Order: sequence, then structure tokens, then C-alpha cells
Amino acid sequence: MHPSIPAAWLAFPYPLTTLPPLPPLIPRNPRMSALFSPIKLRGLTLKNRLVVSPMCQYSADDGVATDWHFTHINNLALSGAAMFCIEATHVEAIGRITPGCLGLYSDAAEAALKQILTSVRKHSSTAIAMQLAHAGRKASSARPWDGGQLIPVSEGGWQTVAPSALPHKDGEAAPLALDAAGLKRIRDAFVDCAKRAARLGIDAIELHGAHGYLLHQFLSPLSNKRTDEYGGSLQNRMRFPLEVYDAVRAVFPHDKPVGMRVSSTDWVEGGWDLAQTIEFSNALKARGVDWIDASSGGVSPLQKITLGPGYQVQFAEAIKRETGLPTIAVGLITEGKHAEEIVASGKADMVALARGMLYDPRWGWHAAAELGGEVEAPPQYWRSQPSTQKALFGKTTFGAR
Repeated sequence: MHPSIPAAWLAFPYPLTTLPPLPPLIPRNPRMSALFSPIKLRGLTLKNRLVVSPMCQYSADDGVATDWHFTHINNLALSGAAMFCIEATHVEAIGRITPGCLGLYSDAAEAALKQILTSVRKHSSTAIAMQLAHAGRKASSARPWDGGQLIPVSEGGWQTVAPSALPHKDGEAAPLALDAAGLKRIRDAFVDCAKRAARLGIDAIELHGAHGYLLHQFLSPLSNKRTDEYGGSLQNRMRFPLEVYDAVRAVFPHDKPVGMRVSSTDWVEGGWDLAQTIEFSNALKARGVDWIDASSGGVSPLQKITLGPGYQVQFAEAIKRETGLPTIAVGLITEGKHAEEIVASGKADMVALARGMLYDPRWGWHAAAELGGEVEAPPQYWRSQPSTQKALFGKTTFGAR
């Protein structure tokens, strides 16, 4: 007998037309997805814990977004993730990784992004974050599909800068060590771009302190050999990244969050490691940072990384445990059930996907369908709900004559 059928129904006679109404079926174990539960970061409430990770597109023109960015951002703003983070957006021209990298150091760059964001806001309620970055000694590189190596000044590249005059790879031209005036210029550039981001209505900022770029170069003893107040001890090596954070936090609206992406380890003996990352995270916590995005590597070609699904989740988990800060797990997370387990088990508060979103721009929809979550979709796409997933997009209507 069906558990929802009252026993009295089986006692005839009941005229078939007067049978009591069937009670609604109540699921015995209703599914509640942790990945598709809300999270609040300052004044920003995200409807789920899924983030589209910032991904360089190498398709800008002197830092100015192009029609490719219009297509890319509009597309992934419909992924089902509650937050999309615009790719590494560089604060000065010589801070770009490649000649095709995005910037926000000019009026033209700001105007181009304004046009794109206006379009995005018409069709998506996804929060739009921006990663502010400076590549330091890893700037002036060819696009990945052109080999990705350092472009000499004689071939259209530019002189790079860094904490110390140490090249990223043996045989490369050395960067210039930043002096006091250079440090001030870059701090001011971060501030100027944060102000531009605020004018654009950007919902959150992530500072790029990972992958061997400038802020990471200051943190790592492999790349920072300075003998002044910005080098040597851990406190000194943290000084410039913390100054940049403080400067950005001071000018970005107080109710909007600012996070930091870190490389949790250099994967090289004697380099930056998890223990130092936790100290850095605690220093950021004291300044009010809103999340730590836990990645790794990038500062040395000598790194030896053991790759595997979720290989960096351990770092997000340790940082969260030791600091109490919200963390984002990232790196080879491709399956919905894996992302769910990371959040449900408390290893991280959010999960960011990069390549997985490029391969499947509706990854969030498919994960929600699998996990019993709900995502927003534009009404033009409501008809795409599978017949078994009529609640996937929440309350929808679609009529016709």
C-alpha cells in the first residue's frame, strides 16, 4: 500500500466520485544542497556558493575590453553561479601579463567595461566581481597560444618591475627593482582602479596575490631579496601587499566585499608555504578581508605540483580552520557532487570553477539539477528545463495561445 493512502480508503463502499482527496506526497528525505545555499559577504548576499573564477582572455586592446569580452562575460553571467569574477584586470600598462591582457588604467578601458556591464545587468542578477592585478616580473609575456614566453623590449615588450632584480627564469632579462617612487605609483594605481571599479558598479574586488605576480613576488622569499622594510622577515615581505589591501579597502564602498587570492605554497623548498599563508591571512583578517581564495604556485619554474581533483582544497580548509575566514576552494573541481562535498563538509565556504565553466557554460544549471538546487535563468531560456526538473529555475510560467 502506498504510504500516503489512508487506510480508510480501503473500506468500501465509497462512491468513486466522492473519494477523499489524495494527500500531497511529502518527500521522506528532502534534499538541501549546501552548494546552492546563500552566503553573505558584507552587504552582498550571494544566492549560492558557486563562483566563476577570473580567467585571462588575452583579447584586450591596450587594456581595453573588446567584443570578445562582451560575448564571454555575458555568456558566463548566465552560468548559474552567484558570482562571476572578471579576469585579472591590470592597474597599469606595464603590469599586464601579455599585450592582450585587460586593464582599468584608462578612461577608454572604463568606458568599454561600462558598456559590457550595462548589457550584463539587463539579463542577469549575478554579482560581478573584478580581480585587480599587477604581473610584476611576469609581465611582457606572449599570449599562451603564442608560446607564453618573455617578449624582449626589442620585439615589442617592455621593461618589467619586481621587488628585486631577479628574473623569473634563468636567461631572461631581469626586472627593475622597485624603488619608493615605484611602490607609490603602483599603490596609487590600485587605488585609481578600485575607484573606477566602484564607478562601474562592481559588486566585489579580489586582489591578485597569487600565481607569481607582483604581490606574490613580495611575499615569497624566492623572489623577494630586498634588504629594506619590504624584504627579509615575513612581516616585511607582507608589508607591500597589506599596504595595497589597505589602500583599496579605504576607497571601495564599505558595504562591498574585498577578498584576496593567494598562492598557499610555492611548491618549492624554502619558498612561501601554508604556514606563512595563514599568518598573512590573519593579518588580512585584522584589516577586515572578506575571503581568501586559496590557490597555489606560479612564482618559480622549479615548482613540483602533484595534480589531482581538488588538489588545493586542503589549503582552503586549513586557512578556514586556522583563521575563521571564509575561503574559496579552486583547482580541478569539475563535478557537482565534489563541489557539494567541499562546502557541505565545511572545507570551504565557496567553490570557484574556471576551465570547467569554459567547457560547460551552464555548469551551475547542471549541478543544481543534480543536487536539488535552484538557479536563476532568463525567461528566454525557461523552456530548456528538463521535464524532471520543473523547479530548477524557481517559479516560472510559460503560456501560449
